[in-house]
Amino acid sequence: MTAFGWRCNEIEAQADLFAGHLEGSDLSAPVPSCPGWSVAQLTRHVEAGLRWAHEIVSTSAAAPPPETALRQLAAVSDDDGAALGAVLRSAASDLARVLRRAGPDAQMWCPVPGGGSAFYARRFAHEAAVHRADAALALGHQFVVPTFVAVDGVEEWLELGCLPFHFEVHPWMRDLLGPGRTIGLHTADTDDHWILDFTGDVLAWRRGAEQAAADLRGPAADLLLVLYRRKPVSTVAVRGDAGLVDFWLDRVGFA
Repeated sequence: MTAFGWRCNEIEAQADLFAGHLEGSDLSAPVPSCPGWSVAQLTRHVEAGLRWAHEIVSTSAAAPPPETALRQLAAVSDDDGAALGAVLRSAASDLARVLRRAGPDAQMWCPVPGGGSAFYARRFAHEAAVHRADAALALGHQFVVPTFVAVDGVEEWLELGCLPFHFEVHPWMRDLLGPGRTIGLHTADTDDHWILDFTGDVLAWRRGAEQAAADLRGPAADLLLVLYRRKPVSTVAVRGDAGLVDFWLDRVGFA
């Protein structure tokens, strides 16, 4: 199966697992990894994001639709986990369906150059997975994700987190640049290795098991959640310049 195909499938799979966490749960429970949100608000945010992407892909939109439903969550007060889960599953299936119909090469408005439908399939597979982790952590469920999904999530995070526009939107990220500033990421359950290189004029990354000033090593899913700041860096093994790791995580804002 192509990457585009399994990512479309994963949108539905992660939403289905997310919905399963909701049944019989207290939807008013706070979500520690998303301060200020309840589980119900988190779920409505994810549903709204799926429907936002659906509108873009299904209409081949030339401009983004409003994001109001993704952000204005104060009035959300769902208390029926099964009903809310059904809404979430429906939104995921609707997005996956229009993505499959469009195919991986279709173009429409996208927040990154040339992204199109391939971008939305990948982004919302991982959006659903990471927010499922938020719900699982809030409700006391175990978060398990296939290693290939976690590895792809790490790599997507690196690609998006090193885009040049970050210096304009988040100028404090320039503080990361400096001599000797390299960080290695290594999965303990697969043979995947990446190097973050901040020694030049831009944030850069590449695959490879090179020597670095600091290294993080752990299961792919744990690395993913550390990068998204859903789990503390102590979740994985850190070698070398721990101060550089803390400095880096304090300044990366893609979440």
